[in-house]
Amino acid sequence: MEVKKINFLKSYSSILLLLGGIILGSILGLVFGKDVEVIKPLGDIFLNLLFTAIIPLIFFTIASSIANLEKTEKLGKLFLIMLAVFLGTILISAIVMIVAVYIFPIHQSIIISKVPIENIQSGSIGDQIARLVTVNDFFELLSRKSMLALIIFSFLLGFASLQSGEKGAGFRNFLDSGNEVMKQLLTMIMKLAPIGLGAYFAYQVGVFGPQLFGAYAKPLGVYYAACTFYFFVFFSLYALLAGGKRAFVVFWSNNITPSLTAIGTCSSIATIPANLDAAEKMNIPKHVRNLVIPIGGPLHKDGSSMSSILKITVLFAMFGKDFTDPLTILLALGITVIVSIVEGGIPNGGYIGEVLAITVYGLPMEQALPVAMILGTLVDPIATLLNANGDVICSMMVSRFSEKTKW
Repeated sequence: MEVKKINFLKSYSSILLLLGGIILGSILGLVFGKDVEVIKPLGDIFLNLLFTAIIPLIFFTIASSIANLEKTEKLGKLFLIMLAVFLGTILISAIVMIVAVYIFPIHQSIIISKVPIENIQSGSIGDQIARLVTVNDFFELLSRKSMLALIIFSFLLGFASLQSGEKGAGFRNFLDSGNEVMKQLLTMIMKLAPIGLGAYFAYQVGVFGPQLFGAYAKPLGVYYAACTFYFFVFFSLYALLAGGKRAFVVFWSNNITPSLTAIGTCSSIATIPANLDAAEKMNIPKHVRNLVIPIGGPLHKDGSSMSSILKITVLFAMFGKDFTDPLTILLALGITVIVSIVEGGIPNGGYIGEVLAITVYGLPMEQALPVAMILGTLVDPIATLLNANGDVICSMMVSRFSEKTKW
């Protein structure tokens, strides 16, 4: 199998442009101080466009993906083992990140917003869960405050479309068309991200001064250290679990090309050919690697799981909320799983997860989302390494558990 050469500038063009906008905005903020507030509306326009596109994008993406499943496909032993391995590694990676932020707590002295935090209505835990996962009128699904309810509704609608057979073919085509249109719309909006986030960062630096850079330094240090630890230690443990010392040697001796491809392309999907090539060299059975790796590309994301925890922790610190509550942590783990599934088929899909987290925890969207987006951009390379490379190690474990493969 031929693995395409990596074009670094093409692969990283969006990240480089976004970082360029943030750097330019920072310089403007340092030079002009609070006078730079005049360009803040540019950031507001970008965020408003993003807010209005997110709701229909999520609806069409989820509903169309479910509606187009093969109705005759059986969830056999292999498929169930794959799902269990994916879910297990996602949760383990999230727990590793939670432990990291507890060992190296992120305390934030800069409060970036004076806007009151949106409170989730009081009531029993059951009542709060009911309000998070459902709404009592259809039009309320169109609010970004009902993000989780919208996701559940989209799943159910997709399954209903799948069950409707030939009579539902026209509606499934509508969902497919809507999905493609909304993807293109988000791609167009994200071209404004360097200007929009640059203007936002200029305003933040102008108001809060150079110390704002310190607000991002420690979270990034904790994240990169935790990801490096997870990559070498836990991937090694997964390899040992998949077949002892021989599997350990097989994995790390065939892992260089997929790792470099993931870092070079910054895309889990673009790394699939390199992963399949490595899996073939590892002698992972064809039917296993051809199922686990292509499905894992969009659905299995250990790095995104860890970045979700990081973003939630930073936002809680910035807005003075407590991250130690057990219910908060359980919600965070649930969000990481949902984000891993939802973001796969969406360009810049990590932002969807950020909106979901901000909504569930009742944080002010206009102030929280830009911070989460900037963090997401800065952690993207190593997150992609874990996202993409994790598919290879998962295919080894699935092969071991389902086929008793020995290396």
